[in-house]
Amino acid sequence: MLAEDRILAEDRILAEELAALGAASGGSGRLTGLVARLMRKNVHETDVHLPLPFDEAVRRVVAVFEGEGRRPVEFLAAEPGRDRVLLRVVTGGGVAGLNPVVVTARVTAGGEAGGSTVRLRAAAKEGLVRQRAGERTAARLAASLGGRPNG
Repeated sequence: MLAEDRILAEDRILAEELAALGAASGGSGRLTGLVARLMRKNVHETDVHLPLPFDEAVRRVVAVFEGEGRRPVEFLAAEPGRDRVLLRVVTGGGVAGLNPVVVTARVTAGGEAGGSTVRLRAAAKEGLVRQRAGERTAARLAASLGGRPNG
């Protein structure tokens, strides 16, 4: 999946999640979904080094994502013969965890000192009040992974 396709899917997922939230609260889910497409996005990316072999690092990311997710963890891509995997989950951020956040993790083997590197990308829609849900969710999940931030 190309990066552009992942970003378009990210926007679609956020709009769907906000529409479902609007419908569940008695509003018009369809209208909320349309408005969500126009909202700006708060995106944050961070790298985390895990001093773990690749397979254990993937299991750690899946375990953290399963504990946080509103949906099951999606395996987006795995490259045969290469130690790289791409995972995605939808979690909550912002006030009371109501703002949906799409988090994508790229786990790569062979980071510094032989461990693995996890690249986290968290994206959330921003309303009138900036909650920085993407930034805060990326930081929270990086801490939950228990690795060392790179950079």
